[in-house]
Amino acid sequence: MTYARETAAERPPAERIHDWNEHTIPLPEIQIKAQGARCMDCGIPFCHTGKEINRMASGCPLNNLIPEWNDLVYRGLWHEAYERLDKTNNFPEFTGRVCPAPCEAACVLGIHEDPVTIKSIENTIIDRAFDEGWVRPNKPRKRTGKTVAIIGSGPAGLAAADQLNKVGHTVTVYERAPLPGGLMTYGIPNMKIEKETVLRRIHLLEAAGVKFVCNAHVGVNVSAEHIKQAHDVVILCGGATQPNSVNVPGHDLAGIHYAVDFLSATTQSLLDSGLADGKYISAKDKHVIIIGGGDTGTDCVGTSLRHGCQSVTQFELLDRPPNARAADNPWPQWAKVYKLDYGQKEAKAIFGDDPRQYKVMTKAFVGDEQGRVTAVKTVNISWEINRDGSWGIYELPGTERVWAADLVLIAIGFKGPENPLLKAFGVEQDNRTNVKAEFDKYTTSVPAVFSAGDMRRGQSLVVWAIREGRGVARECDRFLMGETDLP
Repeated sequence: MTYARETAAERPPAERIHDWNEHTIPLPEIQIKAQGARCMDCGIPFCHTGKEINRMASGCPLNNLIPEWNDLVYRGLWHEAYERLDKTNNFPEFTGRVCPAPCEAACVLGIHEDPVTIKSIENTIIDRAFDEGWVRPNKPRKRTGKTVAIIGSGPAGLAAADQLNKVGHTVTVYERAPLPGGLMTYGIPNMKIEKETVLRRIHLLEAAGVKFVCNAHVGVNVSAEHIKQAHDVVILCGGATQPNSVNVPGHDLAGIHYAVDFLSATTQSLLDSGLADGKYISAKDKHVIIIGGGDTGTDCVGTSLRHGCQSVTQFELLDRPPNARAADNPWPQWAKVYKLDYGQKEAKAIFGDDPRQYKVMTKAFVGDEQGRVTAVKTVNISWEINRDGSWGIYELPGTERVWAADLVLIAIGFKGPENPLLKAFGVEQDNRTNVKAEFDKYTTSVPAVFSAGDMRRGQSLVVWAIREGRGVARECDRFLMGETDLP
């Protein structure tokens, strides 16, 4: 009741688009303690419930002990706050930077006031823990003699590796990319999480005894049979990395790329040479069209601006969200409200307006004689309820438009995991092409082969990936030892 909500400050957009550093500025300690004081220590806290309502996250899937560490921060007990945070979250420095914070959407204070700044408090706790030297390798007291192979080093694979290593199993993580981290390394750009932050955690895992084998594309240059024979258990955490496409005329023109390829190439070149090698898809001096209005589309906006694009426009198929919760979107559901994310703020500062265009459908791509994209044809749409109660898309006559485009980025999500790995292990897939494995059991149709993360549940949040990694570790430990103490 005494303090207003404050979040981390941001560096000015006109300044930050000229570098690749994180765009936020942490709040000073005195202000973070005040934000902790806003937590009501609810009798029934919804912030850490971790439920799904209307297919959207509500509360923290990791069941973080949020009211406890909020109060400890308020009282200045930082080490104790870190200990509470570490009980449930293997990588708070990931979630504190890139998670969209469903915990805040479910904060009880949010019913009638601005919710507690849980994400900023969490990030401050873990950053202080690293600064103070409290974060150390989780070395086991003894080894069990059991070996585990984890395919994929994204948040799910890393969480599983951390948990299984803690209880003494020998863990080897296989990653097809040059560096571990999955989308945390290659898919999410530096201005949201600097790669030194990811690699710092990787080095801690290595110091604890986890082995990483990079450039190991299982099913291509490493055989699945070899993996199974060399380990007692295999966990598939390869993610949902097969992007959705836009199958309209001209979709095969040069200059049209998937967002994940655009973002990962930029990150790899940035890591290798600070972009000096030119081995990335450049947006410099180009009119950029981004198809997709989600987080990945926002990352494409921010990256294009840092390349030096001439213009950037983002197409969103849905309608513009309302400024406040609609009647059919009550607390504690995820609040579907209009906001400017970091990329849109930057584009507005540079070009004068939010780059998003709502209710726009792509109809065709236009190319030149050399087969390069030069324009995108669109039409505006309306959403209407059909007789059977489903929503239908209807084109609005007279709203056709042609947009200049030298670079088109497809950022409309992922349809599922890539099949070669799954075929190599012979695991059964569900009707969405994900690995068929029951939630909280994680067992596949192949004995001693488990699966977790986006590869099992489909494209989701980083916090769900960590939750699944912890869960599959628990079930693998039970499988190997007959019982488990893992949460």
